[in-house]
Amino acid sequence: MSILFPETPEFSGALYRPSRVEADVMDLEIEGSLPAAIRGAFYQVSPDPQYPPLLGQDIFFNGDGMISAFFFADGKASLRRRYVQTARLLAQRREGRSLNGIYRNTYTNDPLAAANNTTANTAVLKYGDVLLALKEDALPYAMDPQTLETLGVYDWNGQIKSATFTAHPKIDPLTGNLLAFSYEAKGDATPDMAYFEISPDGKLLHEIWFEAPYAAMVHDCAVTPNYIVLPFIPLTVDVERMKRGGQHFQWQPDLPQLFAVLPRRGSTSDVRWFKGPADGFQGHTLNAFEENGLIHVDMPVTGGNVFYFFPQEDGFVPSPETLSSSLHRWTFDLNATSDRVEPRPLNHYPCEFPRVDDRYIGQPYEHGFMLAFDPTRPYRAENGPMPFQFFNLLTHFNLKTGVSDSWFAGDSECFQEPIFVPRSADAPEGDGYVIALLNHIADYSSELVVLDSRDMAAGPVARIKIPLRMRMSLHGSWSPAE
Repeated sequence: MSILFPETPEFSGALYRPSRVEADVMDLEIEGSLPAAIRGAFYQVSPDPQYPPLLGQDIFFNGDGMISAFFFADGKASLRRRYVQTARLLAQRREGRSLNGIYRNTYTNDPLAAANNTTANTAVLKYGDVLLALKEDALPYAMDPQTLETLGVYDWNGQIKSATFTAHPKIDPLTGNLLAFSYEAKGDATPDMAYFEISPDGKLLHEIWFEAPYAAMVHDCAVTPNYIVLPFIPLTVDVERMKRGGQHFQWQPDLPQLFAVLPRRGSTSDVRWFKGPADGFQGHTLNAFEENGLIHVDMPVTGGNVFYFFPQEDGFVPSPETLSSSLHRWTFDLNATSDRVEPRPLNHYPCEFPRVDDRYIGQPYEHGFMLAFDPTRPYRAENGPMPFQFFNLLTHFNLKTGVSDSWFAGDSECFQEPIFVPRSADAPEGDGYVIALLNHIADYSSELVVLDSRDMAAGPVARIKIPLRMRMSLHGSWSPAE
């Protein structure tokens, strides 16, 4: 390859320099003792561009989907990495160069680019007998859970008619059903939304189609036994802007944080809309539950635009240090006559990529696991400016007591999204292990760390050495052994 990747923050440094390595590494080195109870697979995906950007620059979210699978059994761990063989990636490989322009803007693509523009790079989830590589701009790709062979676009045998599919479906622990949604469901900038409930054997059980007031990013959702809540981030979409070569999304500080609340077994007419404060960025959901006729949704919220690469119309982007962030609770009263909702903070520090004990999705719960940032902790100046998505704490937060138990890995370390593994199938909620990738910025290396959820501050019980650098990822999931 004669063209080099640009030396911009999105393509350089220990976190964002492309890795581009497909590999099989058996029996990884382990420092400490890996609990034998950890049996299964940890899947995660990173945007990892195969080729330098067509336009000379790009954003992190536009990289090709690279799936990493860590397989655990008998106190040992192995790693397998493969690209998702999307139509987009295969077209690039045929031409030996990037064919895709601005993020989610096909009007800026090379004429030789594939019609299907997705990178399948945001989340990965095993459901049924396939591994789903998900990105919210298209239907998912299915892969073999063991070999990571790409099987093709997955639409549940033609049952899902939407143009798009969320990267953040939920599995209902009570039924095993997959709960999912689509935004821009009829194509770019359409206000159409859809909700789907799919059984473990792949049958579409229920769907609801409705229109939102406008097309905007709906990245995550929250579910309870009876409802799904969809948070609309004030990043709106405009096709005419895209045709002019602009970004798919644009921040609108005047818009409220908007929520759609749907009964899971309801219809279009049952959708309720709620509005929160303007100029707020709702992150990923931690969990939700019903209590005395109310629906509680817990998620990090930031006061302003987090995504500097999607500025508002006049180009303004707030400085990161001016943005306050913490975990908030939104409470929706479906009997209320008002459509206003105000969140209340649950903690007082920046946090993101929250995870719950999956056995308690949609249920009253106590324990959350997340990445956090403490600006008072030391950071080595030789590392240069703190990169985007820099988190220096791995945290267990007790929502009932308000107590945080965190591990700080050092002055040159950055965590990637954690997962939680129960100590046993019948262990109490939150009793188990927290697993996360840890990037060492100073020496461009990575390892997988395993912590006991009962004592996070003590640090890892096992450090799994990875003989290659893992680019910053987005999301992952745990699949227990059969």
